[in-house]
Amino acid sequence: MTPAYRHPPGASDLPTDGHENARPSKTRLKREMASLQDLGVSLVDLDPARLAALDLPERLADAIALARGITRHEARRRQMQYVGRLMRDVDPAPIRAALERFDLVPAAEKARFAAIERWRERLLAEAGALDAFVNEHPGADRDAISKAVGAARNERARGEATRAFRELFRILRRASGDA
Repeated sequence: MTPAYRHPPGASDLPTDGHENARPSKTRLKREMASLQDLGVSLVDLDPARLAALDLPERLADAIALARGITRHEARRRQMQYVGRLMRDVDPAPIRAALERFDLVPAAEKARFAAIERWRERLLAEAGALDAFVNEHPGADRDAISKAVGAARNERARGEATRAFRELFRILRRASGDA
């Protein structure tokens, strides 16, 4: 009976002389497969319109569509493994880049939204804020903004609903060019 071969301590799966092709370790391969499966999960969670824009292979797109409809835990897990397996045949770099671009868009929208909210609060709190807003946004309708600010202030003073407050936001959004 021959003893099982064991790697000496500190030995790795990679050749040491540099002349042979380096074979990746099992751990690295598992990490890469897990990464592809995680990317597949991101694709399953992605909006259908954005998913269509990625122009994925038909088998992968079908597997993703099927995974969306599966609710049972074990069946979904197996389907996600299948999606991960199909991801091996696809170059993941363009998909990751597209997902990063998709993530940047909401951040920019949130920043614009927050800027408009800051202007709304400033217009309600400061007397000279209307001049500053019109200077920054020359195409803004000064009279409409002034009326909306007055209505929102009156509404707030009475403690009523925030209809005028929301209308002021919409006017500021149009004036800022966000349509």
